[in-house]
Amino acid sequence: MGKTIAIYPGSFDPVTRGHMDIIERASKTVDHLIVGVLVNSAKSPLFTVEERVALLKQVTAQYPNVEIRSFEGLLVDFARASGAHILIRGLRAVTDFEYELQMSQTNRKVAPEVDTIFFTTSLEYAYLSSSIVKEVAQYGGDISAFVAEPVEKAIKQKFAQRNK
Repeated sequence: MGKTIAIYPGSFDPVTRGHMDIIERASKTVDHLIVGVLVNSAKSPLFTVEERVALLKQVTAQYPNVEIRSFEGLLVDFARASGAHILIRGLRAVTDFEYELQMSQTNRKVAPEVDTIFFTTSLEYAYLSSSIVKEVAQYGGDISAFVAEPVEKAIKQKFAQRNK
């Protein structure tokens, strides 16, 4: 039997401690975890795709079975090209579940060989989102409880550049 490859997709703009919790737990569940950073031209992210990939590489360096890659297009196409048969998704609240269930069922219809595994977010991060982190940071609030130190520094630099 081959090794189990999974993809944890997202925009990770920025990567939060909630994302890191899912990455850590998922990396213990599969042989190889690919964190797929979505290129979404419809959004105007704080960080470029290259910056998000670099930050993720920095904060996941301690996990030898975790790989960081960017992708665009359909997630199931990325999964197929990567040899992954599992998608990892995090659930914070019931509101997440409806959307994630719909996406999971759609992906399953398009690619029946790809399954989704849901991880419920640890309670300490259930409220946390990248949007909240950016909003708090934008107004100079303390985000150290929300993101790893390298991410916090990068966010502060980004807002300092914008405010010049």
